[in-house]
Amino acid sequence: MPIPQLLVHDRKDNVGVVVVEGLKAGTRMLAVVTEDDSSFEIEARDDVPIGHKVALSDLSNGDTAIKYGEDIGRFVADVGKGGHVHVHNLKTKRW
Repeated sequence: MPIPQLLVHDRKDNVGVVVVEGLKAGTRMLAVVTEDDSSFEIEARDDVPIGHKVALSDLSNGDTAIKYGEDIGRFVADVGKGGHVHVHNLKTKRW
């Protein structure tokens, strides 16, 4: 099996984590869901650094981000499928 570029922890997640260096926009990524060892492909819309997140579907300002099957914050800007998710478009709900 090829090496995955994106890990998704839970089937309910709407973001995945980039696990390779130098991911470039236009890359067709192999994503592995660790919950059940399934996989799928998704295209990166942006350059995304290792450890940063990618949207698994089109997400809107105000939507809840789900990682590990849990609420990790809310989107403060729209993000298209395959788009870079980080502090510029995702904030905690704590403050």
